[in-house]
Amino acid sequence: MIEELLKLDTELFLFLNQLGSESWDLFWQIITNKLTFIPLYAVMLFLVYKNYGLKGMFVIIFSAALMITFADQLANLFKHGFQRPRPCQEEDLQSLMRHVVENCGRYGYFSGHAVNSMATAVFLGLILKGRFNYLPFLLLLWASIVGYSRIYVGVHYPLDVITGMFFGGIIGWVFYRFQLILQRRFVK
Repeated sequence: MIEELLKLDTELFLFLNQLGSESWDLFWQIITNKLTFIPLYAVMLFLVYKNYGLKGMFVIIFSAALMITFADQLANLFKHGFQRPRPCQEEDLQSLMRHVVENCGRYGYFSGHAVNSMATAVFLGLILKGRFNYLPFLLLLWASIVGYSRIYVGVHYPLDVITGMFFGGIIGWVFYRFQLILQRRFVK
């Protein structure tokens, strides 16, 4: 059963990865770069400050820092625990796939980009949903695009991304609840 699932995952990876073209490669390289979304984070920080004040913003920043640290470490634990090679490390796939970034990494299950972007989307979406009804949906779309970018550039299988997004959603919700407790305790 596991072998069949991994085979389907590989087939879906090849299908999605091969949808790309050279004319779109730069766009997806930009999307997959962690530094690309610093302006988005700055806007979110500004919105948090406007809606929660300085003290509330610091509670949210503290919670977000813990959340990202936890998500990163969980992804690393899974990567080194399962030791599933990334598609760009599989010799059998290299002639069949498009690999459009220089770095590949060793293990890929599950995607750190997917877990972090989904955790951030859920966390900030829940924090700001009362003031911006559309924002949670835009953030979830953003996290999904970041997740797909990892398949497009050839460094993750779809299952890596889906699992990362699943855990990211849970982590984002848990840390949203955590920051609510901190807000009640430290911000009056």
